[in-house]
Amino acid sequence: MGRLALFVLTACLSVTAMAADAIKGERQETFGDTTVHYNTFNSTYLTPDIAKAAELIRSKNQGVINVSVIKDGKPLVASVSGSVKDLTSQTVPLNFKQITEQGAIYYIAQYPVDQQEIRTFEIKVQNGDKINTINFNQELFPGE
Repeated sequence: MGRLALFVLTACLSVTAMAADAIKGERQETFGDTTVHYNTFNSTYLTPDIAKAAELIRSKNQGVINVSVIKDGKPLVASVSGSVKDLTSQTVPLNFKQITEQGAIYYIAQYPVDQQEIRTFEIKVQNGDKINTINFNQELFPGE
């Protein structure tokens, strides 16, 4: 699973397979002393063994969203939920699962990518009584 953490971290920092949000190049939001990092990419960028280890479907029509929550430079356990909406307002819930390994905590979910289009993501991160919401748009492309 160590390779999964390395891959997900690399994906968060460098994947450009799906166009970045034009307004905001950074993929993080800060809420007080907590920072939420997020990124999304096509699941074909996962190697078959990493996809299997994370129980993800590797397909040109499946996207992956990755979220991590950091407080004081350390990973933080949180409750992460969300949805992705297309231009016709059809909404797909995101079912995040927590992956914990060697001092890292990630929350990952998959969603369908049937065609090139701009989608709106809404991510809710709950830590204790506080719920923070992140909204962003991203143009998505099915993989090859």
